[in-house]
Amino acid sequence: MDALTLLKKEHDEVKKMLKDLDATTDRAIKPRQDLFGRLKHSLTVHEQMEEAVLYPALKEHAETKDIVLEAYEEHDVVETILGELERTPFDDGIWRAKLTVIRENLLHHIEEEEDEMFGQVRKLFDEETLESLGDQMRTIKSQARAA
Repeated sequence: MDALTLLKKEHDEVKKMLKDLDATTDRAIKPRQDLFGRLKHSLTVHEQMEEAVLYPALKEHAETKDIVLEAYEEHDVVETILGELERTPFDDGIWRAKLTVIRENLLHHIEEEEDEMFGQVRKLFDEETLESLGDQMRTIKSQARAA
């Protein structure tokens, strides 16, 4: 599986988790905790894959440097909000507000990657390179699963 196919699959999984989390009520503390834990783990591994493999490869090209720098900053924002969500009681109304903010940020980030970055990636890298990047990402994902 090439890098972009892998990332797109993960984006779809994140969107589903966000939708499922959004459907929970303030009284569904255990389901929220479980879903949030899965989301946080998934986002952490996804970020590691992008920041260790894809972004460094793109940063070397002038035409993708700006979008990569913005993506790093968007990752920082998501990490901050994840930390706040983790520290906020799951039955607090503020938790839902923070979930809305992180959902909006993530959906924007995903859209930007898929609509802008992925097209540039396909222009810069051949299929063999995309497969190699995908292999490196899967290794990171496997190591995270084993940890």
